[in-house]
Amino acid sequence: MLQHSLVRRAAPLLAGFLLLAASAAHAADIRVVSSGGFAQAYKNLAPAYERASGDHLVSEWGPSMGTTRNAIPARLARGEPIDVVIMVGDALDKLMQEGRLVPGSKVVLANSPIACAVRRGAVQPDISTTEGLRSAFLQAHKVAYSDSASGEYIEKQLMKTLHIEQQMQGKAAKIPATPVGEIIAHGEADFGCQQRSELMPVEGIVIVGLLPPEVQRMTQFSAALVPGGKQPEAGRALLRFLAAPANAGAIDATGLEAAAASAPTTH
Repeated sequence: MLQHSLVRRAAPLLAGFLLLAASAAHAADIRVVSSGGFAQAYKNLAPAYERASGDHLVSEWGPSMGTTRNAIPARLARGEPIDVVIMVGDALDKLMQEGRLVPGSKVVLANSPIACAVRRGAVQPDISTTEGLRSAFLQAHKVAYSDSASGEYIEKQLMKTLHIEQQMQGKAAKIPATPVGEIIAHGEADFGCQQRSELMPVEGIVIVGLLPPEVQRMTQFSAALVPGGKQPEAGRALLRFLAAPANAGAIDATGLEAAAASAPTTH
């Protein structure tokens, strides 16, 4: 697989750096919660980080916003033991402003476009134009979108831009927690849109395209440290690893567009 090859090539470049970063400390259990948009990239990169650093990543998943129990804001409000969060940049900024993340620890990891999909074997609509996208929404019997960043945009802005708010009432559904691709694959919706990186890992669907450029909304994914985390130094090392330019190819392979940012300004 392409992403595995990219990870293997990136690992030797970063191994020396990570070993130096970890040499002053014993192996650590780093508790990470990632939202779905960056989840596949994180899963692909995690083994290389663990091999190079000697640390162990304890990973969980949850949306960047919304009211479900696994949502990252809800986890932080409960005081769950978390060292690093990876989530939508705007939602992360809000949490940092509220003092729930370590100031200055934000690292921009990638940008993610919104794509749309149908069940494998179904007719694939042409959504390369706004008129084609509008037609795809209207012709679908049931449309699904997420309760996170892409879904908020689709519900509150895209429907208005396409002038289909009234027509979509009763057949457009916001899906909490469950990936939109799974809803489509199981036949509970015949058309849906979400971050491309969240659709790509789902079996049983076909991604028919990205939203047209004039209505596309890129979502930034970022990471930061959580105040009171038990492994702040190891958490910083993980942030540096995820943001390293050598990992950009592995991130891109999951449908994201890597920011390839410089090392985070964590203090």
